[in-house]
Amino acid sequence: MSAPPTSSPNSLTAHRPFRLFWLARVSATSAFQMQAVAIGWQIYDLTGSAFDLGLVGLVQFLPVVLLALVVGHVADQYDRRLVVRVCQLVECAAAVTLTAGSLGGWLTIPVILAAVFVIGSARAFELPTMYALVPGLVPPALLSRGVAGSTSANQIAVVVGPAVGGVLYAAGPVAVYLTCAVLFLLASMLVTLIRLDLPPPERKAVSLASLFAGFAYIWSRRILVGVILLDLFAVLLGGATALLPIYARDILSIGPEGLGVLRSAPAVGALSASILLAHFPIRRHAGWILFASIAAFGLATTIFAVSTSFVLSLAALCALGAADSISVVIRFSLVQLRTPHEVRGRVSAVNSLFVNASNTLGDFRSGVTASWFGVVPAVLIGGVGTLLIAAAWLRAYPELARIDSLELTS
Repeated sequence: MSAPPTSSPNSLTAHRPFRLFWLARVSATSAFQMQAVAIGWQIYDLTGSAFDLGLVGLVQFLPVVLLALVVGHVADQYDRRLVVRVCQLVECAAAVTLTAGSLGGWLTIPVILAAVFVIGSARAFELPTMYALVPGLVPPALLSRGVAGSTSANQIAVVVGPAVGGVLYAAGPVAVYLTCAVLFLLASMLVTLIRLDLPPPERKAVSLASLFAGFAYIWSRRILVGVILLDLFAVLLGGATALLPIYARDILSIGPEGLGVLRSAPAVGALSASILLAHFPIRRHAGWILFASIAAFGLATTIFAVSTSFVLSLAALCALGAADSISVVIRFSLVQLRTPHEVRGRVSAVNSLFVNASNTLGDFRSGVTASWFGVVPAVLIGGVGTLLIAAAWLRAYPELARIDSLELTS
């Protein structure tokens, strides 16, 4: 499964495939986050519209829904490394297009949204396929640590990417987009180097049953339904990322560099939590910890909504990110451990559909709500709504609170 360990076999770094995967995820996610800063600032600078910022989330959401059934089938029928490589090359091509448009002066809002749609389509395939790769990179006993380690790679990128993107934007969007193209290409090369001793995927005829296998498997397990829907509604209400350019320019007056710092702040908290969980995995009371993390997410969002202090806003976003990271590790560990290998790609695709829906539709929801009621009320409604969702799910799915260990396999 992996190269001979260079350290303790109980260490994630002992497994070369995981190291390469980790570096690839850092590179690709850093590029995506840098692009998000540049695109968000450009659009708000061009239009001054909260609705247009939310529209970016909607455009990213559409391919996730349109491709949901195909994504899981592809992840289970083809070499997952090949799928990820192709996606990252498509993202590289989109970044090159944004670079050329900025250089040539023809980068309009429709062109930017078209590029966002292409990137969203590639990520619709890339993310669930990467999630499905993780169980093959490390031994089963290290899976929960592997999930935390993978999450830490994502959060390092979310810390570094927006900050670097904000700084580079001072030299113009071309510098940001060109750097993104290089990072996407690097990620694809790193995935190419991953070697796994796994049986080749079994090719089966496409049928409605195979396409819907992920939905059917999840629907037959109430715990998976509960945990996936909990994330969907909590983040759908609590998301405020799309409105950060408005906070940066109009409320906190900190410019594009400050926007990069704001976008990095949740990942600082998430990274800290991920590193802690990678070394000290959750062994008891996982269900109660899950609900506590969702409630903390809502509370931190509420504080951020009303803050006019840059320091307090950063602290709230850090706390929000830490709470979300704990929730992610618990939710993804539950989904992966309770799913057999042959349908893991399709189940991961369904899970990714709901995760992406919560993030992208959450951005759209916040943009629309902000255009109706104002920015601060929009974020405040989301924070309070997340707290109410946590309370409602505790009542509707009490078995989630009773989950003790993440190592259950049935």
